[in-house]
Amino acid sequence: MADQKTLLKQITEISFTVNDLTLYLDTHPLDENALSAFQQAMMQRKQLLKTYGENFEPLTMDCVCPDSNNKTASHTNYGGQKHFTWCDGPMPWEGGAV
Repeated sequence: MADQKTLLKQITEISFTVNDLTLYLDTHPLDENALSAFQQAMMQRKQLLKTYGENFEPLTMDCVCPDSNNKTASHTNYGGQKHFTWCDGPMPWEGGAV
């Protein structure tokens, strides 16, 4: 598993790719190569978000899962307990991934 900072960088990069492809597909909706690239980038983004959410904190509401959130028990007041969390510790923009 990659460290928190590396995962966050990968999520940022693939999110940029997804956004860029979205803009392109808005004007070229039948471009098969772009559709394929978009589909692959979305799958990669979803997997990275899932990995980040399971090991650190969910970055989107789609990643909130009481059964697996923060299973590393870092930055939590509820270690080892099933709980809802949006954020148990500092978020990345608050210096949480430093």
